[in-house]
Order: sequence, then C-alpha cells, then structure tokens
Amino acid sequence: MPLTDTAIRNAKPADKPRKLFDAGGLFLLLTVAGQRYWRLKYRFAGKEKLLALGVYPEVSLAAARKRREEAREKLAAGIDPGEAKKADARAARIAAANSFEAVANGWMEERQSYVEPAQYEKTLARFKNDALPWLGKRPISEIDAPEILDVLKRVDSRGARFTAHRLRGEISRVFRFGIKHGFCRHDPAADLIGAIPPSQTKHFASITEPIKVGEMLRAFDGFSGTFPVLCALRLAPMLFVRPGELRQAEWSEIDLDRGEWRYLVTKTDTPHLVPLARQAVAILRELHELTGNGQYVFPGARDRKRPMSEAAINAALRRLGYDTRTEITGHGFRAMARTILHEELEQKPEVIEHQLAHAVPDALGGAYNRTRFIKDRRAMMQIWADYLDRLKAGAKVIPLTAAR
Repeated sequence: MPLTDTAIRNAKPADKPRKLFDAGGLFLLLTVAGQRYWRLKYRFAGKEKLLALGVYPEVSLAAARKRREEAREKLAAGIDPGEAKKADARAARIAAANSFEAVANGWMEERQSYVEPAQYEKTLARFKNDALPWLGKRPISEIDAPEILDVLKRVDSRGARFTAHRLRGEISRVFRFGIKHGFCRHDPAADLIGAIPPSQTKHFASITEPIKVGEMLRAFDGFSGTFPVLCALRLAPMLFVRPGELRQAEWSEIDLDRGEWRYLVTKTDTPHLVPLARQAVAILRELHELTGNGQYVFPGARDRKRPMSEAAINAALRRLGYDTRTEITGHGFRAMARTILHEELEQKPEVIEHQLAHAVPDALGGAYNRTRFIKDRRAMMQIWADYLDRLKAGAKVIPLTAAR
C-alpha cells in the first residue's frame, strides 16, 4: 500500500532499522533512533543502487514523490540520477568558490592586514547591505556591467551618490583581486566609471579619475608660461600642499640632499614636513639653477622679492583649457591625491591625513605631529610620484595590491 502522512507520523522505531515502502522504489528508512530518511531504490546498467532524497519532515511525502519522478525521468533518458546528483553537488561547490561573495571575502581578508579596522568595517557593511544581496551568489566570471550598474543605481536612488561611487571602486578591486587569482578575466566595474553622475559637493573642483589625471599631466608639457610657474604646476599634484604654502615656499626650508621640505602651516602656525620624492627633487634642483639665489622658490614675475601670485596656478590651468570652477583648481590637487591614494593605491587614511597637514589627534592629544608616520609618508610620497609618472605615460597602472 502507498504511504500516507498519517502512517509515517505514527510509525514507531524498532530495535533495528525499518523500511516503509511507497511505490516505484521509494521508501522511508526509519532508524532505531527515530530519524526518517527518504531513499529511492533503482537499477542502472544492471546494478541496484540507492539515491538519497532528503529527510522527513523537511522533505514531505509529496516532495519525495516529486523527486522520485524526476529521478525516473533521468533513468528514462539514460542518465544515472545518483551520478547526476554528485555532478550537481560538485558544480555547486565550484560555483560557491567562484562566487562574487567568495572572491569578495578573499579580497577583504587580504585587505584587513593593511587598513584600519574602522575602514574595514565600513567596506564590509557596504558589501553586506548593497552588493552581496544581489551579486553574492553569482559566479564572478558571469557578472557583467549592467548587473553592477543596477546595484549602483539602487544605491544612488536612495540619495547615497557618494556611496555608489565608493562601492563601484570597491567592486572593481574585488574583480582585480579575482583576475589576480584566476577567478575571472575582466573587470566590468571599470567600464562603469562615470555611469553614475558625480557627487554634488562644495569642495574645490578636482579631477579624481586616473585616466583624466594622466591627460592633465601630459597637458602640462604644453604650458608656454614661465619656467617657475611650470615647475609649480608640476609639483602641485605631486606634493598636494595648499596652494598658498607652495607659492610661498622658501629655499631655506628645503633640503634637497635629504629630500625634505619643512615649513610652518600658515593656517595653524604648526610645523609640517613634506618628504620629497626623487621626481620632486629633480624638478627643484633644475629650478634652483634659476631661482636658488633668492628667497622664494617661486618668485613673482615682476618682483623677485615677493612670491608668485596666488592666482598663478589657476591662471596656468585656465591657459591649458581647464575650467577652474568645475574641473580643477590649485587646491583641488589635494582632493585628487586624497581620493586616489586611498581608493586606487589603498594607502592608510591616517597617513594621508597627516601628509595633508590636517588635524588628526594623536595619543598625546596633539592635533598635529610633524613626524607621525614619517616612514609611511616617505614611502607613500614616492609611490604617489611613481604612480603619476605612469599615468602621464599612459601605461596600464597595476593596482598596488596586485603588485604585492
């Protein structure tokens, strides 16, 4: 007689396992301990086999019968349902290992060793809330740009445009991690740069897209103004100090042999140290031949006893065709460096903030510390100068994590 739910519920364990048969080879195995397992007995290639179909009551009688019919359909097609189940399980394991979530977790684990805990937690929260629910289970190699754009638009639609841009960059780094480890071959998130409108902020106009930064650096070579202004134009993005600090730089503050520039921050009257990369030293040595006998590194065009005009950098940018209201300003190089150093080169936020001479309280309560993170800052400034050189050359820039 076919099984019924009542018969299954009323069945009692015995001193040895019992089989409660339904039909078509389906039976319920009742163990001595009372567990109930669905099994299907079938023959394939002349051999008798068993197929596990689940556990009662998670798999009901009706569900077990449906699974039996699916197995019988495979047998009719010449497929061993037991081997097909194993193949499906293997495919599921491979898909899970290659899922976006698995690769993202691998990137996060690697990243955890060199970012601050607070920053790590913010990134993790963005992924859990805005990316993994829609992309997590998908094989990373099958995800395309439109899928990612849907995720970004969902974030942007709630008024979190900055988060949408940040999330795009982080998704892109997951794909770059996946490429490095052979999980995928392409980064579709890179194709979405500019797909979400830029955030509306009150900050100084700045360029933060690496490709456009490279274009701008190449444009500097076409500047036809004075040599000191050209040098200031080249140093401004490399050193990312405040425009007033750059134009008022004095030779007495600069030690080219040590590769250091020490000065007082005008805004706070506190000392600050700028490590000079090799490229910066080379520019300054060449400029020293012209202005080194005076006080100012960048003397005024009309009066060498005064620093160059505060409008000089912005005027130079305008001569090169840049709109200083909407594209880039002398002060915007600071935002450019802060953004790219953190998002593209993954430098530590506190190291960047100290190099920007921002107020960052230390353990002793001081708002500024000239030598805090100085080793990291020296390394970062050289990494930054090298990165700008590669952007200017138009070379493919390899992420810092991939280089490691």
